[in-house]
Amino acid sequence: MDLGNPFFVELTNAAKEEAAKHGYDVIIYDGDAEEQSKQIKDFITQKVDAIIITPKDALAIGAPIKEANKAGIPVFTADTGCDDKDAIVVCNVMSDNYGGGKLAAQGMIEALENKGGKVLILDYKVAQSCILRVNGFKEVIKAYNEKNPSAKIDIVAELASGASEEPSKKATEDQLNANPDLVGIFAINDPAALGAVVALEKSNKSKQVKIIGFDGQRIGKEAILKGQI
Repeated sequence: MDLGNPFFVELTNAAKEEAAKHGYDVIIYDGDAEEQSKQIKDFITQKVDAIIITPKDALAIGAPIKEANKAGIPVFTADTGCDDKDAIVVCNVMSDNYGGGKLAAQGMIEALENKGGKVLILDYKVAQSCILRVNGFKEVIKAYNEKNPSAKIDIVAELASGASEEPSKKATEDQLNANPDLVGIFAINDPAALGAVVALEKSNKSKQVKIIGFDGQRIGKEAILKGQI
């Protein structure tokens, strides 16, 4: 969840472009969960007109948001929300990640032509949005398996993707060694999906394994056009 991820680059670029239309300047900060608290305090000191934040820790972010509340600065959240019920957030704009995970599972079922097989999940358990994606995916797969006991989709592993390409490549390579008959991979974002692509191409198993990604950023769309995911 930083500007090394193209999703957040698009998000910040869109914010700057839209704000400029209405005469606002946008200050962009990038940092970890602990830094976010300091950054909000910095915004309060600068007496900004509003704060938009993508919380890296949905509960811990509550305290600094409440400081902004006291200062009379409206706070908006994007992509992930705030779990502190005492913190006031004007609006939270996010994807339906749970619903998206369910759609990803349906895509996997169709890609495997209802034949089932072994599937790997490349997850990212530090992000609320990604946890919801995986939960939605697993719910639909469970329902499918109950109706299709002879063609079950077996989730053989849930491995940390780091939400980036290199860790996902390594996780996919490890799983291909453990399960050479793997037929599917669900990746929680586009960089994770592309890491899996590299591993599959290296192992000459691109045709054997179907990849379902998430987010639909330019790099993901290009991979679809190339037939990689």
